[in-house]
Amino acid sequence: MTDTISWPGKSGKTYKYYIYKMDAALKDKGGNYCFAKETSRGRWKPIYFGETRDLSERFDNHHKMDCIKKEGATGLHAHINEDEDDRLAEEADLVDKWNPPCNG
Repeated sequence: MTDTISWPGKSGKTYKYYIYKMDAALKDKGGNYCFAKETSRGRWKPIYFGETRDLSERFDNHHKMDCIKKEGATGLHAHINEDEDDRLAEEADLVDKWNPPCNG
């Protein structure tokens, strides 16, 4: 069973993400994701929040990968979310709350 984390947004809404290794193969579905660094067992710092129409695309060529690596991301958090408007709203809500270093 995959571990989960609940990321609260600025709006107060909470989003449930599944925690994967950085090189995990994800499903060919739309979704939101977060590159994060585990700062202590079970505690995470968000490095970058994003959204995509295809979570199965390899993240190796992500446009912020240099920053994500520099910031020490150790995990990929993701969940399926097929609605583009919902994905964009969720991403904005989380970025507004957490101000991750690679979203700037």
